[in-house]
Amino acid sequence: MTEKNLEIDNTDLKILSLLMQDANMAYTEIGKRIFVSGGTVHVRMNKLKQMGIVRGSQLVIDHAKLGWDISAFLGIYLDKSSLYEEVSKQLEKIPEVVNVHYTTGIYSIFAKIVCRDTQHLREVLHDKIQKVAGIQRTETFISLEESVNRPIPFAES
Repeated sequence: MTEKNLEIDNTDLKILSLLMQDANMAYTEIGKRIFVSGGTVHVRMNKLKQMGIVRGSQLVIDHAKLGWDISAFLGIYLDKSSLYEEVSKQLEKIPEVVNVHYTTGIYSIFAKIVCRDTQHLREVLHDKIQKVAGIQRTETFISLEESVNRPIPFAES
């Protein structure tokens, strides 16, 4: 383990692994599965939150079942890589942008967007993203299917 993780032990990793599989799992159930009390799980989760390891939880939504059928990835070329911070702040203001990554390689930024349909995708690209100052051009990749989306298995539970 790295120096940053010295305060994390296997019990913490087991708790995290179970919650990454099912964030609704009760602390008492986690405790039963890893042979500690629910109170211990609660205390350890508070510690992990204070350390900044756990930053929150999310509800996972199937966007397509709500009529948002297009997931696309954008390779974004910037005028200058030093514009990343400002451009990412502007992208954050666009609700359809769900992920932004500063990357190596041919793109400065790789982003994921979710849209209702191809017309909505065109509007988001043309009227929002490509109007952000500092973006030179974009390349769009439409996802046909997501096969894998899972957490890292930090510990065997």
